[in-house]
Amino acid sequence: MNDCFEELLKTHYGAVERYVRYRLPVGADADDILQEIWLKAYRCFGQLKNREAFKAWILSIARNKCTDYFRREAERQEVSLEALPEWELPMSRYGLVENPAVWDALELLDWQGRQILYLRFWEELPQAEIARRLGIPVGTVKSRLYSAKRQFQSRYPCTPPPEKGEIFMKKLPEFLPDYSIKEQKEVPFSVRWEELMGWFLVPRLGERLSWGMYDIPSRKCTHICDMQVTGKASVHGIEGVELTAREANYSDRTVVTDWTFVAQLTDTHCRYLAAARKDGEMRRYFTFLDGEAFLPNWGFGENNCGNEVHLFSRGDIQRSGNMITCADKEFLLDVVGRYKVTVGGKTYDTICVMDVETYDSGVASEQFLDQNGRTILWRRFNRDDWALERYGKHWCELLPENERLTINGRTYVHWYDCITDYIL
Repeated sequence: MNDCFEELLKTHYGAVERYVRYRLPVGADADDILQEIWLKAYRCFGQLKNREAFKAWILSIARNKCTDYFRREAERQEVSLEALPEWELPMSRYGLVENPAVWDALELLDWQGRQILYLRFWEELPQAEIARRLGIPVGTVKSRLYSAKRQFQSRYPCTPPPEKGEIFMKKLPEFLPDYSIKEQKEVPFSVRWEELMGWFLVPRLGERLSWGMYDIPSRKCTHICDMQVTGKASVHGIEGVELTAREANYSDRTVVTDWTFVAQLTDTHCRYLAAARKDGEMRRYFTFLDGEAFLPNWGFGENNCGNEVHLFSRGDIQRSGNMITCADKEFLLDVVGRYKVTVGGKTYDTICVMDVETYDSGVASEQFLDQNGRTILWRRFNRDDWALERYGKHWCELLPENERLTINGRTYVHWYDCITDYIL
């Protein structure tokens, strides 16, 4: 094992060193962090099952160690990274997720810029005290503050500029059509499910799709998205296809968020390889090598293998009515029953696929697929205390009339639904 580790480390040493020295401002600190990375990698090497994933694995260790470094530095300056007050709900593979908007913008600044803004506006220190703490002249503090404020203002909030024109789907209705869901006694069928998790499009040349998000109980459409596969693409040597998505608020279709994805569909799995979002004048890219910046929102499965396309009931999730019991394991995605779903007067024979907290500890979903493996209806449920700090109330209080599920003894409340133009 030692010989194998040393050979792999020798091959990828330069990439890790370049990554660390690019991120850390002080050479001596970079040396210390590199030593921590080598030690961590050596100790945990036996846990790496796929040796071909060594580069992505050790780069994720490097990213985590650099993040730890910045957190320690912030604490040394008596700055709390958890005390930031403003939050937004960006999109991920699983719909809306929590994310600190201020932190998102600050992450785009260099370390000196983040440090000087923390001390001035969160610690509320006078410039003379900042100069004393950092051991720099007051004039340098002033110039750094001026530069950092201009950088921050150009990046916050991280939303794209308005674009003109009515460009979105004409088919999707303003209000969610009436639907019913009736459980059937028949055994759930197996199906080949080739859609991207959360975005419903099959990553295959020639595919395109429109889908909408509908608030419950108002049933009004809040977000709409138009997607298409635009061509072949490769990320870090792995081939897939490129997809574009244009997302907008239903009531104001001139304000657009542009997304670009690279995804891969194989005989066995479907997965995201990269995601890019345009924030103002900057396009931000995240790939499967970016660890925490990518995997929590876009990754799925061990080493981001993706979701299996051949779906059948495994018994990991047991359902009886609205009572659900889950096995104690990661990546809980399972077929839980067969249902007749009627939407807008059309009836579909479906299976229900449940996804329970595969990356977000407070979210579950129901996805009803027909025998073609296409989504008929997708429903999101929040655990009663999900995002409690943001919303200030439990979901049972916020949406008292909405349907509830009990999963492993805890309450989850229906939040919103999605449908696609496949059913229209």
